[in-house]
Amino acid sequence: MKPFAYILFTLLFVSLGHSQGLLTEKNTFTHQDTLRGSITPEREWWDLTYYHLDVEVQPATKFISGKNSIQYKVLKPYQVLQIDLQAPLEITKVLQDGKVLPVKKDGNAHFITLERPQNTGDINTLDVFYKGHPKEAKRAPWDGGFSWKKDHNGKDFIATSCQGLGASVWWPNKDHMYDEVDSMLISVTNPKGLTNVSNGRLRKLVDNGDTVTSHWFVNNPINNYGVNINIGDYANFSEVYKGKKGDLDMNYYVLKEHLEMAKVHFKDAPKMMEAFEYWFGPYPFYEDSFKLVEVPYLGMEHQSSVTYGNQYKKGYLGRDLSGTGWGLKFDFIIIHEAGHEWFANNITNKDIADMWIHEAFTSYSENLFLDYYYGKEAAADYVIGTRRNIQNDRPLIGVYNVNHEGSSDMYYKGENLLHTLRQLVEDDDKWRQILRGLNSEFYHQTVTTQQIEDYLSEQTGIDLTAFFNQYLRTTKIPTLEYEIKKGTLKYRWTAIVDGFDMPIKVLIGDKEQWIYPKSEWKSLTIKSSTTPLVIDRNFYVNSKEIKK
Repeated sequence: MKPFAYILFTLLFVSLGHSQGLLTEKNTFTHQDTLRGSITPEREWWDLTYYHLDVEVQPATKFISGKNSIQYKVLKPYQVLQIDLQAPLEITKVLQDGKVLPVKKDGNAHFITLERPQNTGDINTLDVFYKGHPKEAKRAPWDGGFSWKKDHNGKDFIATSCQGLGASVWWPNKDHMYDEVDSMLISVTNPKGLTNVSNGRLRKLVDNGDTVTSHWFVNNPINNYGVNINIGDYANFSEVYKGKKGDLDMNYYVLKEHLEMAKVHFKDAPKMMEAFEYWFGPYPFYEDSFKLVEVPYLGMEHQSSVTYGNQYKKGYLGRDLSGTGWGLKFDFIIIHEAGHEWFANNITNKDIADMWIHEAFTSYSENLFLDYYYGKEAAADYVIGTRRNIQNDRPLIGVYNVNHEGSSDMYYKGENLLHTLRQLVEDDDKWRQILRGLNSEFYHQTVTTQQIEDYLSEQTGIDLTAFFNQYLRTTKIPTLEYEIKKGTLKYRWTAIVDGFDMPIKVLIGDKEQWIYPKSEWKSLTIKSSTTPLVIDRNFYVNSKEIKK
C-alpha cells in the first residue's frame, strides 16, 4: 500500500469509531444474531413505558450489581417476555408481584415465564436483579463495555459505551432499537469523592456513608445505547442558552485539572447549538438539558449526556479528516456527537441495518456547521474533501433482523449523498425546511429507511427511488460517460441501477447548465469540439470522457 493511501486508510479506521462492530463485516449469522436483532414474539407483545435502573459500581473490584425495574404496557396477551443481558453478567432473580419467576437462558437472551395473566392494556412491572464483572472495553468506544481508568491524580475515571454491541453488555433491558422507553430513572451508587453523571437531570444525591447515590431522571424517550454512566473527579460549570424553545441549561462536567481549559474550549458547544437549531429545529430534549461530559475514551452520542474525549483539540484529535483545513475550525467530537441529538436520539433507526440514518445526517451536520459560520463554499470544500475516505466496500444498508450495520461508508458517502441531494433541491431555504421537517415529523420516533426516503421524495417533489437505490443499496458510483465530437456533446449514465436518471449541473465552456442523462445516449449541440466539459463538484459522481 502506498504511504499516502496507508495514511488515509489508517485515518478512516480511527475516525469511524462511533459504534462497536461498525468496521467488521459478517457474511453468516447465528441464532444469537437473530435473537438480538429481530422483534421476537417475546418482544413484540409488550411496549416499554418506564425503566428504573438502580446499579452500584465498585471500581476496586470492577464489579457491578443492582436491578432494573421495567414497566410495560401489554399490547396483546402473551406469557413469556424476553430480556437481554450479556455474559459475564448474570441475572440473579426476576420478580413480579413479589414472586420469583422462572427464567430460561438462551445465550444473551433470557425468557421469563410470567404467572400473572397479561391482559391487553395492562400496565405491569418486572424487577430484574443482576450482578457480575461487566465486559471491559479494551478500546472504547470501538469495542464497548465499561472503561475502568484512572485520571492523572490516580482517581477512578469510569465510563460506559455500548453502541452496536448493545446496552445489555452492562444492564438488563429490551435490547432492540425499535422500542424506546418513554422515560427513565437512573440511580448510580459509587464511592464517595467521585461524581456520577448520567442522562437527564439530577434529581437528588443521597449520602450513604462510604458511598453516594445519584438519581438522574430522563423525561424523554431514550434508546438503550444512549443510556450511560460516567464517574470521575468532576468539576462542573454551566450556562443558559437562549434557544428556539426558551432557556436551555447547558452543563459541562470535566476533570478538575481541565476546568479552565474546558471553559475556553467548550465554547464550540453553544456555537453548535445555534447552528443546529437553525438547520434542524429546536434541540429535542430541553426538558432533560444538554450536558457535555469528559470521559477516558474518544466520545459518544449519549442522549443529553454527550461524552467527550478529544483532548481539547480542534479537528479529530488535532487532525482534519477532510484534508482541506476546514476541519480544524471546530472540535470534531463536540460537533459530531452533539449532532446525533437530532439524528440518532431524536430520530432513531428501528433496525441497526438502517444506521446510515444516524451517521449520514450527523456527518453532514459537520458540513452544515461550517456552512452556518463560514459559508457555503467552505462547507462544500469540507464535505467534498471527505470523499477520499470512501471505500465503497459494501452497501450503506445492512442486513435486517440480525443486528447488522451497513458499511462504514455511512459516514462519508452518506454525507456526500445528502450534499448531492441538496443540489437537486436547488433551493437552500427549502432544503433547510426539509431538514427541520424531518425532526418535526419524526420527533422522538423510531423510523425505517423507507419512511425517510418517502418523506424526502414527498418534500423535494422528486421521485428519489432510484437515487436511494443507487447510493444506499449498491456500491456503484454513477459515471457520466461523454464524448465531444463535431460540435456535439453525447452523454449517458453508466454504472447505475434501473431507472437512475439524476440530472446534473455542468459547465460547458463558459455556460453553466443542467443536463439530463439517462442510460441511453443523449446529445446536445455545443459551440465547438474543443469546448471542455466540467462537472459540478458538488455531485458525488464519476466521469469518463470517450476519446476516439
